[in-house]
Amino acid sequence: MERHGVGVVQAIKDFYKLDSVLREFFGAGADGLESKFVSNIINLEQSKMSSDNWVIIQDQSLAKIFLESFADDDKKAILEVAMDKSLIISDILNNCSIPQTSGYRKINYLIENGLLISNGYALSKDGKKVQKYQTIFNNVKMDIQKKTIVMKVQLKKNPLNESTILQIIQH
Repeated sequence: MERHGVGVVQAIKDFYKLDSVLREFFGAGADGLESKFVSNIINLEQSKMSSDNWVIIQDQSLAKIFLESFADDDKKAILEVAMDKSLIISDILNNCSIPQTSGYRKINYLIENGLLISNGYALSKDGKKVQKYQTIFNNVKMDIQKKTIVMKVQLKKNPLNESTILQIIQH
């Protein structure tokens, strides 16, 4: 908090800040701490036979966000449209035939919870530069075992390669 002016929750969102503080105090031991923190939330499963990387969501509140998003018809449609290509919000809403007010609210929910990420810019009809969005995943598998949601998410290459936190748990 003193160094970067952020609390723990914000430090997790801006993981590089938490990483720099941990490295200052613990040096190379920060890797072990970070892996331990993250392993309570997610687990990276790598296939030796293919290049597919699946993240197993262990945190039930995070798994619930995925489950609720796919249970809502509008959010599911948004995710399906944004899975194959990056689109601006208005194009996502037009492709899904969702009203703007509720559509923006649902898209903002998906962005805030990390299911949609900004992936470049496009010019709108009035010439303004607007962000394009795409899902972070190619595939999702859901299962319920003994009252526990088991969620596996196959991440796209870019989020996997660009994520500091995922790179740490991958090694």
